Amino acid sequence: MLFRLFIFSFFITCLSANAQQLLPPIQNYQLLDYKGGSKNWDVSVNENGELFAANNKGLLHFNGEEWTLNKLPNNTIIRSVESIGDRVFTGSYEEFGYWTKNDFGELEYTSLTHLIQDHTFTSEEFWEIFPSKDGEVMFRSFSAMYSYKNDQIKVIDPEYVVSDFIEFNGKLIVAAGAIGLYEVMDDTSVPLPNQELLNGKTVNDMAVYDGQLLIGTKLHGCFVYDGNTLTPWSAPINDALKQHQLNKITLLGNGMLGFGTIKNGMYLYDSTTKQYRILNRESGLQNNTVLSTLLYKNQLWLGLDNGIARVRIKNPISYYTDYTGSLGMVYDIAWYNGKLFLGSNTGVFYFEGNQLQFVNGSQGHVWDLNVVEGDLLCGHNTGTYKVTENSFEQVGEIAGGYQIIKVPGQNATYVQGTYNGLAKFQKLENGEWDVSKIQGFDAPVKQLCFETPEILWVAHPYKGFSRLHLNKGDYEEFDEIQEFGHEGAPSEYNVKLYNIKNTIVLNSEGNWFAYNPISDRIEKFNEFATYKGKELLFFDEEYFWFVDDEDQKAIIHTNLKGDSLLLTDLPLRERLAPDSQSLVQINDSTSYITLTDGFAKINDPRLKQITNETLPVPQFVVLYDEERKHSVLEESIKIPFRHSESITIEVAASEYISPHYYYQLQGPKEYAQYSDNGFINFQNLPFGDYTIRIATVGMENSTSEFNSIGFTIAPPWYFSWGSLVFYAALGVLTIYLVRRYNRKKLERKQRELEEHMWQEQVERMAKLEKEELAKQVRLKQNELASTTLNIARKNEMMLELKNMLVMNKEKFSNSQRYRSFIKQLNSSIEDTEDWKRFEVNFKELHEDFFERLLKSFPSLTPKDLKLCAYLKMNLTTKEIAPLMGITVRGVEIHRYRLRKKLDMDSSDNLSNFLITF
Repeated sequence: MLFRLFIFSFFITCLSANAQQLLPPIQNYQLLDYKGGSKNWDVSVNENGELFAANNKGLLHFNGEEWTLNKLPNNTIIRSVESIGDRVFTGSYEEFGYWTKNDFGELEYTSLTHLIQDHTFTSEEFWEIFPSKDGEVMFRSFSAMYSYKNDQIKVIDPEYVVSDFIEFNGKLIVAAGAIGLYEVMDDTSVPLPNQELLNGKTVNDMAVYDGQLLIGTKLHGCFVYDGNTLTPWSAPINDALKQHQLNKITLLGNGMLGFGTIKNGMYLYDSTTKQYRILNRESGLQNNTVLSTLLYKNQLWLGLDNGIARVRIKNPISYYTDYTGSLGMVYDIAWYNGKLFLGSNTGVFYFEGNQLQFVNGSQGHVWDLNVVEGDLLCGHNTGTYKVTENSFEQVGEIAGGYQIIKVPGQNATYVQGTYNGLAKFQKLENGEWDVSKIQGFDAPVKQLCFETPEILWVAHPYKGFSRLHLNKGDYEEFDEIQEFGHEGAPSEYNVKLYNIKNTIVLNSEGNWFAYNPISDRIEKFNEFATYKGKELLFFDEEYFWFVDDEDQKAIIHTNLKGDSLLLTDLPLRERLAPDSQSLVQINDSTSYITLTDGFAKINDPRLKQITNETLPVPQFVVLYDEERKHSVLEESIKIPFRHSESITIEVAASEYISPHYYYQLQGPKEYAQYSDNGFINFQNLPFGDYTIRIATVGMENSTSEFNSIGFTIAPPWYFSWGSLVFYAALGVLTIYLVRRYNRKKLERKQRELEEHMWQEQVERMAKLEKEELAKQVRLKQNELASTTLNIARKNEMMLELKNMLVMNKEKFSNSQRYRSFIKQLNSSIEDTEDWKRFEVNFKELHEDFFERLLKSFPSLTPKDLKLCAYLKMNLTTKEIAPLMGITVRGVEIHRYRLRKKLDMDSSDNLSNFLITF
């Protein structure tokens, strides 16, 4: 145990020896950020706030959003840079000239060394450039000085080494290394009087300060020269500058001076208070060797031996950072006996003489620091302690003092939330504290507040919240514990409690609620509706401090009536501890915020000054489509539709640290959004004319004046004028073709209709003709049938008559006459005229029947043909017999023979065959 205490004391001693001061935020830019060389020999800023750095690998350009490395044609190291008007002058090895921006914002180099006449370089490097009051641009190497004006260069070649030069009282003063100062007039150099103190001292830099010349030397600090007398500078910082090798002097305004050193970073000196702060590795600067410095609108740029840094000198928020890790995360802050006390997870610390000191014996987790009845009480992991600079005295043994608050209307009586319920603290007349546990509630209590002297609200992040009724008088136990589980009540997880103007306000998971004593219910708190997702850090009678959600983590300072500001310092946002941050207001002008590795100090008056500063108007840099980039200087930017799928507009507000933007796109498609960076991208915009308006966003979403630019997305080829003319011609042609097609179709339909009507007429005529023919056929058939029937009847009668004659032959007396009758009868029966008439009528009905039959069966006889004709007429054997003048038996025999000739089976029907033949 003693060994661990010794080790802890050793670390605390180291912390005290290397303690940090409250410093403005430092923003470091590393090699991976700007992708150049490590060393940055000189820095300069143009009127828009764009940075130019003389880098080992070329000229670095930073527009606030993007770094660009520009290399010289001979790829030499650039040693000096100076922005003058629209030109950026640089000096390197045996080369100097200037850079100008082209239409796309790219830097292009123009050399000036060809203007030098009758002079030869002697391995010179140009280390400094400055514009003189008469319009000349002066370049300095260690060997000579060069004056550029009106495209002419004048060379001043002294015999001594030139280590620095400056204009003072209208004179060009040159530092000649270790041999003093000279005044240069035309081609002559005259040593200044009374400068013996500089003999043997190398002059590094000079600055005109308070009407005098402040001269910085390499190892002997600063001297002051008023034009006649040279004296050592009496400022207390001078000893530190001697020790750490002064390199650069910068005027910071309002009595402030900046000194860049080789060994210990940047010194910020206040000539009014005679105090200084140090920006070095221990305070967050990435390198201790300062090669170049420049002040631009309260922003201090530092060119380092390894990287670049930017510091806001008059930042309203200054930071203390523990880089050793001994302090840990700070949970609470208190101002006591003129000192600032810190409670962290490693113990209690205090500031004295800008040194952080540890309170011996306080190691362990500290939850709360509070000045109570003239004592500083510490809620500690192991109990509650009374703290001074030199003592840590326990006053309560109950573990885990979260929060202590005063009982309303009671004298020197307080209630504290602990790991196991609540404790009552009462200060006695002898100055001692009487501490006792309040019975009836044993859950952990991290937050508490009084509604009335007898009603106490308590909460724990994981155990929910309760409304406790204390017994009157002694505050020794609770009469009633009230829980809220009705519909609409807040969640029990992570509830925070506040008494705001006699109203109990609760925050649960970002939602705000308030207790309504009339209905005895918890309801929505509409006054804080706009601060959903925010935590209340601190409030007084006038102002409220909210911290935003975990993504933004900005701090809002507001009076809920429109007077509000937004703190968006990047170091503040990065180092706030979610659910553990705390803000303590020391007085009307100073507040402190706990951080994960230290704390921040807020200067309220300076903060309000910052809110009144004019926001810079963002500048358009370049516009990219998918194929090429377009100059923002073009009067009309036209983008082909095939390249417009992705359009990026680069903007920058160079003089603003970590700027945010608000933009409005107006055109066929419209947007209005905020952007965290200067690269605004649009996807798949329809064609047409667009205007984009953009402004810089400040605190509480205040905006600068808008800057605007227009561009046009050309219609696709299928919407071009040529295409539209083609579409019109195609439409006309289509209409013509459609009309022609319809006309042709109509004509075709008409022809088809006419043909159809003609066909119907033909068919109707054919039908009529067919009907007529059928009628005629029927008539012919009837006539043929009638004729055939008549012949058959005649023949049948003749046959009967013949039979009668044959039967009565013996009755005829005259045989000759008998034979004559029989002959006439036979002749009548076999009359060929009857057959001819029958044949004519038959052929009219069956025109080619005999021809086809003879062609198929050539062996048929005329008698066979007769029988075939009668059978085709579907006459019976009995009907055929008289027609042929034979008996029925004879007809059957003839049919049999005919069947043979026709080669027909006995099963086949002879009549059907002939009818269908």
